[in-house]
Amino acid sequence: MLFNMAAVNSTKLGNVFNKFGLGLSGRRSMSLEANATKPSFGIMFDIDGVIVRGRKVLPSAPKAFQRLVDPGSGEFKVPLVFVTNAGNSLRQEKADKLSEWLNVPISEDQVVMAHSPLKMFTEYHDKHVLVTGQGPIEYIARSIGFNRVTTMDQLRHAFPALDAVDHKRRRAAPCAFEKYYPRIEAIVLFGEPVRWETSLQLLVDVLLANGQPSSAPETISHPQLPILACNMDLQWMAEAVMPRFGHGAFLLCLENLYKKVTSRELVYTALIGKPSEITYRHSEHVLQLQAQRLGIPPVKNIYCIGDNICTDIFGANLYNRYLQTRQRDAALLSQSKIQNLSQSSRSIDNLIGAVGELQGADNCYSVLVETGVFSKLEGSHVSLDHSPRDFLPVERSYQEPSFSTENVLHAVDVIFNRENFE
Repeated sequence: MLFNMAAVNSTKLGNVFNKFGLGLSGRRSMSLEANATKPSFGIMFDIDGVIVRGRKVLPSAPKAFQRLVDPGSGEFKVPLVFVTNAGNSLRQEKADKLSEWLNVPISEDQVVMAHSPLKMFTEYHDKHVLVTGQGPIEYIARSIGFNRVTTMDQLRHAFPALDAVDHKRRRAAPCAFEKYYPRIEAIVLFGEPVRWETSLQLLVDVLLANGQPSSAPETISHPQLPILACNMDLQWMAEAVMPRFGHGAFLLCLENLYKKVTSRELVYTALIGKPSEITYRHSEHVLQLQAQRLGIPPVKNIYCIGDNICTDIFGANLYNRYLQTRQRDAALLSQSKIQNLSQSSRSIDNLIGAVGELQGADNCYSVLVETGVFSKLEGSHVSLDHSPRDFLPVERSYQEPSFSTENVLHAVDVIFNRENFE
């Protein structure tokens, strides 16, 4: 099982509910017995552009979550999870921020980060991996299960001559132990780095040298080292009036540099994060766990609320196609046929350990809000050509949301009305 639900301490949880004024008097632990109608649906929330923009909480968000909490029991009325392409923090840190922003207690078990599915890629956990991104990425990598981790800063100190763009950071003297440096066996890209030029240069070096950049390669290995890439957002929405470049922009640079240098396409072992079906499959598992925790049957309808057509809407629509096809032909779960649904870097069969995953949903509906990347008021230049390379070409129908609303509060109202739920 991915998450140990028994680890939630009931006393601690009760203190958290009391902190937010959601009293537990008469509360039936972990159930919805007090509700006459039990929901058959669950909700997945994006965060940036739906809950917050940068550090600013959107006014509709706390109001939406008051609608989702039963005032009598202090529990959520429906199972819900947060699915974000952010990868620079731990799930507990994100849960703490969400609790502060929304004035309701959020558990780490309700948070799916871009890197969360990596916990199931166990065949790479004992390999020597190079990781890139921001924040405590070495700690994050180890918390997921990776045991032999090297960061970009550690690599540039081991091979000082490789990082030559910034003259002030150049170190002329090479390390005498370069040739004894343990070979890099895989690359994990958590998110966009701070110094793009350093990361791009050293990543290409490691790929060309097949993991040992102590000397120039005589030939270029093909296929190249395994690459696990998280978060494919070309753009994301912060406080600025226009979207900012995300990790997808960094990946685009890496792909084009590698192809220019080698005349070959960069091959990803797995693409993780929205809009990848892998992430939605994992997120459904987490959502079904929340349904179990609330004492309700498996969720049948999933509603995914997001602000980005190229990730949130596209990804939800892709996962809905997977659910519909799975219903029509259970045999599609075999490797040979699932490849017809997605390229190998996105295949749900790449979700190693997926055999034990909870499931049960029949439909996945996409719900677009206008408070982030997509905004009618500020203008939005929508093109599915912004989608990651391995998702192209894209059928135009996948950019159409099931529902469009002004903000997350209206989205919750639309969902409740459609499900006849209060």
